[in-house]
Amino acid sequence: MIPRSRPVINEADIAALAGVPLATWRHRDAPAFRAHVPSLLPGSRFLLYDRAQAEAHLAGEPIPDLPTGEHPTDLLTAKETADILGITPSTVQAYATQGHLSPGTTLYGARLWTRREVLDRLHNAPGRGAGGGRRAGEPQGPRKAHAYEGDPRLSVAREALAAAGGAPKGRLAAELAALHGSTPRTWERLLTTAATHPEDGVLAD
Repeated sequence: MIPRSRPVINEADIAALAGVPLATWRHRDAPAFRAHVPSLLPGSRFLLYDRAQAEAHLAGEPIPDLPTGEHPTDLLTAKETADILGITPSTVQAYATQGHLSPGTTLYGARLWTRREVLDRLHNAPGRGAGGGRRAGEPQGPRKAHAYEGDPRLSVAREALAAAGGAPKGRLAAELAALHGSTPRTWERLLTTAATHPEDGVLAD
């Protein structure tokens, strides 16, 4: 997480600020730097650091503390977003591709979403509560053709049916649940809906 959308920096730019080649910096300076300035995205392949903390370390000054507590402008990784929404990181990426989340913000290759957007998605998910995911104050709109209309998982179910080759629905539902979260029973309903409403042009038996 990047708290409060603070400016960040990666190791290549840190080495440039230090005036040494990246390979030299990683071999000579990185261990001490990483011991004092933690990566903002632990567990990620993207090593990003708070810019103010990195510059303080390079200047030999005390490392400033980061803001604490949750804030709407925090930038979250796909995994952090997935943990809040109760889905998998790959489903987060699918949501962003299909328009159910914004493309997010990309910093040094890391794709991130604001906590505000993620919480809005959590509380206004398709089919949740009266109004099926409407924001407060929005009109009711036309009645849905089926319960899962607008649910991005339906596209996943259609693709799975197209590639299933006649596999039993129960087994396919269990595999989708393991890959994308939710229960096998939910995925069975999604598969049934996908088979009877092939709106995307994917026909299923």
